[in-house]
Amino acid sequence: MSDLDFSGKTVLVVGGSSGIGNGIAHGFRTHGAEVHVWGTRASAQDYKAEEGSDLTGLSYAHMDVADFDAIGAYKPPFKRLDVLVLAQGTVLYKRGEFEMPGFEKVVGVNLNSMMACAMKFRDMLSAAKGSLITISSTSAYHATRGNPAYNASKAGLVGLTRTLGEAWARDGIRVNGIAPGLVDTKLTKVTTENPERLSRALAGIPLGRLGQPEDMAGVALFLASPLAAYVIGQTIPVDGGLILA
Repeated sequence: MSDLDFSGKTVLVVGGSSGIGNGIAHGFRTHGAEVHVWGTRASAQDYKAEEGSDLTGLSYAHMDVADFDAIGAYKPPFKRLDVLVLAQGTVLYKRGEFEMPGFEKVVGVNLNSMMACAMKFRDMLSAAKGSLITISSTSAYHATRGNPAYNASKAGLVGLTRTLGEAWARDGIRVNGIAPGLVDTKLTKVTTENPERLSRALAGIPLGRLGQPEDMAGVALFLASPLAAYVIGQTIPVDGGLILA
């Protein structure tokens, strides 16, 4: 059996309805896993392919990750969980994060809900000797103009990943993370749909192209596999060399 064969494994991708999370969900599905995803809309039918959503072969559930009581009350349709991927995230533009309601909203989703989800499934992951993967951002490693909450939450998530990695290793849970660079998703359209901004952004990426959700999926598969059995608490930048430039 291949180390990247996830047949018989169960995976939950929070934020798996679109973008990076959706790419990761399909990465695990194509490698044999039973994959469940959480999203913010009422049903799978409310998502469109042009938004970067493909829910084919995935089990969908609605969840507002800002509602920690709802997370706690969730009754999973699976009895075993081998991999939990926390890919939820939001951002506010036009200086919305410089007002406290906006700042609190972004930190609540990008950081606080990560802890809520991790704690919800800790026991199931421990029973399966499973893997928790967080999705932060290379924004954690440099200033992000106009987005203090996004930046702070992503930097905080790198720290949370380290700390949970140390704390939960003794329970058999491997906690690691991925820090994507500029990935072509609906959250980055403010850049990707602006030719001038896109040109400047690409000039700062040594590989010379945008990242794709599939690029993140490959690293997630590695982190959840036996190939990464001795990797704990690390966040891997997957950015085409962006933070090197």
